[in-house]
Amino acid sequence: MPHTRAETDREAGGNNGVSDKQIRLKIFSPNVLDITLVDLPGITKVPVGDQPSDIEARIRTMIMSYIKLPSCLILAVTPENDDLANLDALQIAGNADPDGRH
Repeated sequence: MPHTRAETDREAGGNNGVSDKQIRLKIFSPNVLDITLVDLPGITKVPVGDQPSDIEARIRTMIMSYIKLPSCLILAVTPENDDLANLDALQIAGNADPDGRH
């Protein structure tokens, strides 16, 4: 199995690029529900490396394409030392699921 960093560099470039190609984790067991985990990138406000100038909009669009699906369970991961009222992840999750059904 190729090294994770090498695969990331191959797909997204070695200079902080971002790809919309999925990396999937599949869990097989007769004792659990079928689930696919999609790890989405965090919001980038300022482009670095090879990132395009509209990187924030591209990432937001990518995230919404997944989390607006009714079958999606949103797990918004946030730093523990940030103010929850100011977190992009929670704002995006709220926009995708305003009734809190996901």
